[in-house]
Amino acid sequence: MTPELTALTLAALLQVVQYGLYAVPANLELGPGYTMSARDREPSRQMSDGTARLGRALNNHFEGLILFAIACTVITITAQSSALTAALAFTYLGARVLYIPAYYLGLRPWRSLIWAIGFLATTLMLLAALV
Repeated sequence: MTPELTALTLAALLQVVQYGLYAVPANLELGPGYTMSARDREPSRQMSDGTARLGRALNNHFEGLILFAIACTVITITAQSSALTAALAFTYLGARVLYIPAYYLGLRPWRSLIWAIGFLATTLMLLAALV
């Protein structure tokens, strides 16, 4: 397995962990009546700020994971894996790990800077695939 695919697999497992970090408190705060429903209406209770942030961080990773998966796949299929693309892949992964507590704790502007590092790493991987 290429380093990029290893980083992608770890990023997917991070997504699983993020889901658990969000789902447990969300279910406790909203109650099973709402979380097991069709959710046709707004919940009668609000989530805490921290839990809501965990949900937004989860959704943000879903969005970023799409481009990262494309970059890892293209690099691997075209046999362009290099020390640079491996470093970029693990930079993305590291940024995503740091993003969770930064978002949860409301660290500004660090959360945005961490996000930008991950996005830049993905963009550079895509550009490397074209060279």
